[in-house]
Amino acid sequence: MTQDETSERDNKTNDDQINDLNGTNNDDEMQMHKKTIHPPNTDANLRQLRQETLDTTSPVEREKIAAQQAYSAIRRVKHVMEGEEYVDMSHAKEGDTWDELDKRIIAKDRLLNACNGMLDCLAEEEKEKSGNAVAALDNNNEEKNVASGAKTPAKKKKSRSVFFGAAMGAIVACWVFSGNFLFTTLFTLMTALGQLEYYRMVMKTGVYPARRISVMGACAMFVTALFAPSLHQICLPFFATYAMIWFLTMRRTVTTIPEIATTFTGMFYLGYIPSYWVRVRLLGDFGPTRLAPLLGPILERLGQSSTSLPAFLPKVVHLPITSGAVFIFWTWMSIAFSDVGAYFAGRKYGKTKLGKIAPAAGAASPNKTVEGYIGGSLFAATFATVGAWVMHWPIWYITGPLHGITLAFLGLVGDLTASMLKRDSGMKDFGDLLPEHGGIMDRVDSFIFTAPYSWLVIQFIIPALKARSRLAIP
Repeated sequence: MTQDETSERDNKTNDDQINDLNGTNNDDEMQMHKKTIHPPNTDANLRQLRQETLDTTSPVEREKIAAQQAYSAIRRVKHVMEGEEYVDMSHAKEGDTWDELDKRIIAKDRLLNACNGMLDCLAEEEKEKSGNAVAALDNNNEEKNVASGAKTPAKKKKSRSVFFGAAMGAIVACWVFSGNFLFTTLFTLMTALGQLEYYRMVMKTGVYPARRISVMGACAMFVTALFAPSLHQICLPFFATYAMIWFLTMRRTVTTIPEIATTFTGMFYLGYIPSYWVRVRLLGDFGPTRLAPLLGPILERLGQSSTSLPAFLPKVVHLPITSGAVFIFWTWMSIAFSDVGAYFAGRKYGKTKLGKIAPAAGAASPNKTVEGYIGGSLFAATFATVGAWVMHWPIWYITGPLHGITLAFLGLVGDLTASMLKRDSGMKDFGDLLPEHGGIMDRVDSFIFTAPYSWLVIQFIIPALKARSRLAIP
């Protein structure tokens, strides 16, 4: 890397760090940073910039910046050393002796151990600071309670609330049958919140993508899938191009590969892929289900109330109940109970760690077991088979279990993908929006990669099987 490139990178690093202090610096200080953050790329100006940054920030903020720089630098070194495709020290090169090979391997191991040790120390230090702050707050509250004669409330142990999970399940069931417009609106809101969680996690690693463009593009994909499904596929390349134009015209330094990659990943992973659920929801009538005689009066009542919607909305928005909605209900039930089955089966019978089969998957989620995955697949296959029977699928006793097993596998891929992202960023959960359940992404990770597959099944595979079965009838 040349001196000019190094200077540009230092300028950008300081700019991003100062932007992170928006909540702590006043407006005058921020104006001063904006005036001085992009001087000509010379060593003298860089030294002046760093000195001005140190002079205008508090000691606590300077310590925070230094800790973030150290953490990011150590993580980059560890990532490079662990990537066998980048640094391969375990294979002998031409002219190497066994002693030289052993020396390189030992040096690599020592460096990795040092990086792990430093990261652990920084994490422990951060925990101690957070713990001290919480303890000081608790002591202060306790002193106030003692002074006022009030009793200190006993601390409750956090646990996964079964009631909360059941309530969420009931809300989701009502949401699925709420109509195309409301279904898409809530899905778009969840997507925006999930993207904010994702980009907060990304920025913790020192990467600053085009967050607003990505969130706007992801939301546009859901809206387009509802009102113009034929234009749905063009949203991703359109907003990807828009993001690159923004990178080239609005940034003063060269954008890094991680910044581009995380921007595209946010649009694709949290926008384009899950927006296929909207397209599934739009699918029309494939005939009555086996439960139609029982639920017919309720569905008819819902259909009559849907006519009160504004007349200017597309016709598909007026239908609260569609075959796609029924398919989504049984599919989501299968995915949800796949997680439940995997949890209980892994807890009771789990002995074989998933890492023995797939080391990277095991590193992303060490508690996953093969027995848990098998139990989750059985649960998913059971519910999917019931759904296939209810929806009159051809050879339901075969298509149902196959559908459930595929959902369990794709749900596991989504779960491990989210775990991999969290582990790389050093975060336990994506957020804390849902009490004792983490963030939005922690709850919907298993439903992401199942969306395109589900659209393929209900749009092409099942109709093709039905057509073939009709032709086979003499």
